[in-house]
Amino acid sequence: MKQIYQGPERRQFIRLDYVSPLNYKVCKKETISKLLEGYTTNISQAGLLCSIKDRVSKNDILWLSFDRSTLEICQELEKRSLIYQNGVIGKVVRVERKKNNTYAVGVQFITREEKNLTHIYPKIYFLEKKLQDEKT
Repeated sequence: MKQIYQGPERRQFIRLDYVSPLNYKVCKKETISKLLEGYTTNISQAGLLCSIKDRVSKNDILWLSFDRSTLEICQELEKRSLIYQNGVIGKVVRVERKKNNTYAVGVQFITREEKNLTHIYPKIYFLEKKLQDEKT
């Protein structure tokens, strides 16, 4: 039986249940050209929980594309988050394998202020470079 957390709320933003199709790319040389699919489970201004079939690792950087236009919360998301080619850039903060061989993945959106942090910038630069090379 799963225990329910009884402590103080640690999240900065309220999460809303939101199930919607999701496309994503893992920002790595070997996977950046693969467009993968899943769906969102819930969302806040700071991140989302999604369900996907492919295993990702904690601290992976993802490019996420989902229907943001239907959510009022996404107006704030658009102001805070790093948006690239109509997708939101996020960092994997939690991966939990589910019984049906899918993964529940917690993603923290990368904000515009943190895009130049040393652990994030090289991966975003790689994403930009790869996409530019595909255009030429």
